[in-house]
Formats: sequence, C-alpha cells, structure tokens
Amino acid sequence: MQYEAGNYDVIVIGAGHAGCEAGLAAARLGANTLMLTINLDMVAFMPCNPSVGGPAKGIVVREIDALGGEMGKNIDKTYIQMRMLNTGKGPAVRALRAQADKYMYQHEMKKTLENQPNLTLVQGMVEQLIVEDNTVKGVITKTGATYTAKTVVVTTGTYLRGEIILGELKYSSGPNNQQPSIRLSEHLQELGFDLVRFKTGTPPRVNSHSIDYSKTEIQPGDDVPRAFSYETTKYITEQLPCWLTYTNETTHQIIDDNLHRSPMYSGMIKGTGPRYCPSIEDKVVRFNDKPRHQIFLEPEGKNTQEVYVQGLSTSLPEDVQQEILRTIPGLENVQMMRAGYAIEYDAIVPTQLWPTLETKKIKNLYTAGQINGTSGYEEAAGQGLMAGINAGLNATGKEELILSRSDAYIGVLIDDLVTKGTNEPYRLLTSRAEYRLLLRHDNADLRLTEIGNDIGLIQEERYKMFTDKKKQIEQEQNRLKEIILKPNEQVQTVIREQGGSELKDGIKAADLLRRPEMNYKHIQLLAPSDIALSEEVTEQVEIQIKYEGYIEKSLQQVDRLKKMENKKIPENIDYDAISSLATEAKQKLKTVRPLSLAQASRISGVNPADISILLVYLEQGRIARV
Repeated sequence: MQYEAGNYDVIVIGAGHAGCEAGLAAARLGANTLMLTINLDMVAFMPCNPSVGGPAKGIVVREIDALGGEMGKNIDKTYIQMRMLNTGKGPAVRALRAQADKYMYQHEMKKTLENQPNLTLVQGMVEQLIVEDNTVKGVITKTGATYTAKTVVVTTGTYLRGEIILGELKYSSGPNNQQPSIRLSEHLQELGFDLVRFKTGTPPRVNSHSIDYSKTEIQPGDDVPRAFSYETTKYITEQLPCWLTYTNETTHQIIDDNLHRSPMYSGMIKGTGPRYCPSIEDKVVRFNDKPRHQIFLEPEGKNTQEVYVQGLSTSLPEDVQQEILRTIPGLENVQMMRAGYAIEYDAIVPTQLWPTLETKKIKNLYTAGQINGTSGYEEAAGQGLMAGINAGLNATGKEELILSRSDAYIGVLIDDLVTKGTNEPYRLLTSRAEYRLLLRHDNADLRLTEIGNDIGLIQEERYKMFTDKKKQIEQEQNRLKEIILKPNEQVQTVIREQGGSELKDGIKAADLLRRPEMNYKHIQLLAPSDIALSEEVTEQVEIQIKYEGYIEKSLQQVDRLKKMENKKIPENIDYDAISSLATEAKQKLKTVRPLSLAQASRISGVNPADISILLVYLEQGRIARV
C-alpha cells in the first residue's frame, strides 16, 4: 500500500560513489535533498579495488575537489598508502593514487552524509519513478513509500538486474551479495529507455597471515606528504606497503586447462566486459606470448587481514581460483577468504542524455555513474557531482553547468558518453583528452575553483586562499621575466653543476628556467624571492614558464574549438530536411541531438563533409523556416 513519505527538491537513488557526490552537491547548493539506498551499511562501498586515483582518474578526483566535491577529502582521511605516479615523466601524465582503508572510507563518507545540512539519508529500495507528462515527479519504494521531488538522480551502479557469476554458479545479486534492483530496471525499459548489458568482475581476497612476503617485492608509499584535496592540512604518516609478485607458466597452464569451465568462454556471461581491465583468463588467452603478468597484493585496511589480489580478476570456479593462487610466488600456502566473481548488470545507453546528464526522454531526471556505462569509482563520482550540481541548480531555478573538454577530464568523460556512447564499460584514459597538457593534476584548482565558487560550492575562506595563490603565481612569473641574470661565477657554477652550457651574455631568469636541466630551486638560488612561496606556487611557476609554448598552442586550439561550441544547433532542427546530409549522419544526429556544431563533429559516423553542410545550413538561416 502506498503512502506519502515526504516532499523534497532533489531525490538521489543510490549511495555509491556517484550517489554520495550527487547528494552532497545538491544539499550544499541549498536544495532539500533525500538519498535513498538499498542498504545503509553499503554507503560508499568499494566492491572492487579499495583504491582511489591513478592515471587520468587521479586528476578527476582533484577536479571533484576543486569544484567542491567530497571524494578527495574522504580519501585523504582514510588512505593506508599514497603515491604519485609517473614522477619521471612530464606534468601532464602525473597522477596521485591512494590505497584506501575500505571500511574507514565507508564510515567517514557515511558520517559526512549524516552531518550534512539539507540532506536526509534513508534506507529503501526504489522500484518506480513517478512520471507525468514526460516529467519526473518523484519515486515509489518497495514498501510503498511515495516521495515527491522537483528533480531525481539515478545512481544505481551495478545493482540494476545484477547477477553474480562464479564458475557454473549464477544467481541474482548486487555486488558482494547485496540485494539487486530488478523492478527499477524493468520500469526504466517501460519508460522507453534503451538498456545494455555490461559485466565487470573482482579478484579473490586472501588472508595476509598466509602470504610469504619474502618472495614478493615491496611497494611502499611516498615518504613526502601527499593529498588529493586542496583543503587537506593533516597527513597520514603511518602507511602500509603493497607487494608485487607475478603469475608464471604454471599459472597460465591451469587457466588454459580450465577455460571450458570459465563463464566467459562457456557462454554463460552475456554482458560486455571492460577492455582495459580484463580478467586473468582473458589476459592469458589474448596475450599468450607473455610468460608472466603482474600481481599486486594490496591490503584492504588496517583492521582486517583481507588482501586484494590486484591483476587476478576472474570468474573461474572457486577450486580453480585456489589452484591458480598457489602457483604464484608468495601465495603457495595462501588461504582464500573470498572468491573472485563476475557481475552482470543493466546500464542505459548514455547517448539518451544531455550534457547536463538529464535524460532526453524524461525531464528533470538525471543519471550518473555505472548506470551510464562507465567503470571506476572516480568516473562515477565525477558524474555524480555534475548530476547533483545540475539537479540542485535546476530544482532551485538556476542555470545548469556543463564542463567542456578543455575545462576538465570530467568534461571529456561526459562528452564522450553523451556524444559517442560506449559499447563496453568506459574507462577514462589520458589519451581520451586532446587537451591533456592543460588538464593536469597540479592545476585542477586553477581550472575549476572559480566555477565551484560561482555556483556556491566553494567556501569564502578557501576561495580567498585560492585567489592569493593565483596572485602569487602571476607575480612570481612576472618577476622572473624581468630579472636579468649576469654571467658571474655563481650563475656559471650553478649551470655547470647541472650540465648546462655557460652563459655568454645576461639572460632573463625565466629564460634560464626554460632550460631542461634547470628547475625553480636553481633559479631561487640565483634570484631569491623576497617572500616565502609555497611549493604549490613554485611548481606552477616552473610548469607555466617551462611549458609556456606548448600551453599557448593548446589554448589556441581551445579558442578554435570554442568558436564551434558557440555555434549552437536549435533543438527543433529537422535533419531530414537537410537533403545533402549523408543518411548515417542524419540517423546519428537525430539520436544524439547535439547542442553545438563542435559536439556534432565528435559524433561517430558524422564526417567533416556533413559538418560543412550543417554549418552552411545554419548560417543561411534556413533553420528559421524549418
């Protein structure tokens, strides 16, 4: 029996990584927000690797923080190891990665949600949306509770019609044997949404006491303080190491001998899995020339003996998993505490979304996270933040926010999803970003804090610190561009020690800094600043001066793109009336319904000739007569 349970501005369905960011963002924007989750004990749960960050993904976490989101702050409070990756490479590919204490991460996020003003957290399974005149009005739970709202955000992760597959065993379940959401998936189809079936998986977990670490290689965290959040001032000093070992030919032979029992190869698994995170059986088959594969042993927390066997994701039967584990150096006598498994789930085709993450079919309904076809906590959180921001802005009568591809990796992620779609679980990679030199770990605040402040997610004190930092960077750059260093003994000695060519004439400090062998510390020796500058400021000064030419070229490309982005395509355009367009282009344009010429140019199947025809059509003003 249904009953009226409450009225809100925003309702968020789900409390995973997307749901947490969505609920917090909406509430912090002043919207009265309700979060509904199947199980309150699973808030911010990490069903796969308990880690945050890595290439591209780590930059997303920094962007979430720069906009006023929570993931960076939460991992900074709960990590057991933190490392900066790719430190030997250029700044565009550096990224932070942290191993999380799985249970502390959940606990801290739940505490944050419970203490957030304007946010109500309730356990309940949503089975149906209330839709009138193609506009969402609320939700109905399994117990009959009816909640009404101005906007709704669906962040159901891998729970939609979830099925766990382990060897010959297959059963209905969400991740980690939680209740699946079956009726809501059916309801979305009834509303006319196209769904696809995707698959992901996890490796086994083993008991740390049963590992012989002497046969593995230690992987310690960095010995310098690191943080994702720009607000973090306290750093965790007691870190736990991870450990590296490898599979071998015996491991691979056991997998080959049991492929007939693998759900992936028997036909039991129907969903499409992530190409960039393959199972161990897939790796052995696809890369059969490789004698070994890396296996990382990663602790799941300070107060548990469970260790995550990274690199051994599998859905092979339990007995085979145990046999495989014991062929790996250090794991000869290992005790498997949980078997790995695959999970299949429903996702919506993301081309059914606007760049705001509002659905095209149902007004005021947003989706975010793995329901949109992505993989990874960071991709989910980035979408959740944007969906929560837009649902909150919409509910309070304000203009919504769209990040461009040149603004953030989050902009790349969402644009890829809504413009190109995906035929497999989407993973963010640095190679997906054409402006990756601009989208760096170190400058997320310079790119996005202004935006976060404008919409109301950045507090005044933090914004003042940001503007002070920005001013110091500019002043120091200008100072180094004005100071002339003469070829005296001190200058020549510093240059010689770094293996550089001695000066023949005076040189601007900024020009000397551009030399590959020189860094800011060398310049500081020769031309010290009158004021103490933070490492964040000096890092920006060095990067912006050293890479000035490359950055300028990227900015010129962005300016050219913006001209196309500013060429808007009206919603009422009739592509069938443009006779010169190719048939495939018409079909794709009608499906995606791009908002600008730039977005149209990124649609697969729409070629440059089609864009030229569309541009002429728009410029002739014929749209007014359509």
